[in-house]
Amino acid sequence: MTEPLELPAYARSLGVTITPETEGGMPVLTVDFGPMVEGRPAHFHGGATAGLLENAGYAALRTALTAAGRDPQLKPINITVQYLAAGKSQASFAVGRITRLGRRNANISVEAWQNDRSRPIATAVMNILMV
Repeated sequence: MTEPLELPAYARSLGVTITPETEGGMPVLTVDFGPMVEGRPAHFHGGATAGLLENAGYAALRTALTAAGRDPQLKPINITVQYLAAGKSQASFAVGRITRLGRRNANISVEAWQNDRSRPIATAVMNILMV
């Protein structure tokens, strides 16, 4: 039996948690709106949104690697975030999808949304080195 996925300290400091739901076998992460993630009044800070996306990407990669019996050290090569809409004062969700999982590199796409899954507020593309 594998150990449950544990989020890093940065994710926990933002209030990010793992929901009971999965999407395509990947964990869905969420963060409630509050003072730790607020930027301008009643809106998510861009850095908090990027942090949610990044952690969802790493959670998806860790899930896939654990399923494959692998435990490499992960080093980011590049993370590109696209902000599509302002995050309002409500919970945000994010999920990562592995687009390529090689021996040494992984490519992940991530989406964040709020009340409507079909309307993302931000997306990210992550390229990760695994050593």
